[in-house]
Amino acid sequence: MNIAILGYGKMGKEIEQISTERGHKIIYKIDKDSIIQDLNGVDVAINFSTPQSAFKNISNALNNSIPVICGTTGWLDNYNEVVKLSNKTNTSFLYSSNFSLGVNLFFELNKKLASIMKNHNQYKVSIEEIHHIEKLDKPSGTAIKIAEDIFEKSGYKKWSFIEDEENVIKMTSRRTNNIPGTHVLKYSSEIDSIEIKHTAKNRKGFAMGAVIAAEWIINKKGVFEMEDVINDFKI
Repeated sequence: MNIAILGYGKMGKEIEQISTERGHKIIYKIDKDSIIQDLNGVDVAINFSTPQSAFKNISNALNNSIPVICGTTGWLDNYNEVVKLSNKTNTSFLYSSNFSLGVNLFFELNKKLASIMKNHNQYKVSIEEIHHIEKLDKPSGTAIKIAEDIFEKSGYKKWSFIEDEENVIKMTSRRTNNIPGTHVLKYSSEIDSIEIKHTAKNRKGFAMGAVIAAEWIINKKGVFEMEDVINDFKI
């Protein structure tokens, strides 16, 4: 499989290493802020560029009938445009805020817990996410997905950085050195609290998931999520 890495930062380098170990060939790799035009010979593009360059890189790939795996967050105002372009070009697209298998299992735990807790209004929900200082968007896309999954299962309607709003999930974002990604979901009352937490030890899990998604999406048509890969692919 010939791969273009769009965004050759720390994640891009991890993706390159894992792709090579799995027998794939990297034929293009560009800096995270760059825009690529020439995608000749590419089977799939893996995008971990910046929020500013992501939409153009995704669009260029889809317009050249190149399937795209995207892990960049912070560009989702253009998501519906990408879906339309994917359908128009009949070229597959998969976005995930987080490609880690563990995080996607966390998502399922979150949905289940939200269903259980929806009638226990004495508990207030909060989400804390901690990442390295290079991460540009706040909160993380993963934290936003955690909140949105809770919305579907409960009476909560939105998240906010401001505390003590009714029917609002309190969000906290922290940036510190050498933290690949930590997400903590807490239900707290006056007498106790219930908490689930995912801590990434390094970037390898994210990169492995992105490469597996790239392998999975070849010869498929449509718009997908990482949940589709996990349910269908023997990891």
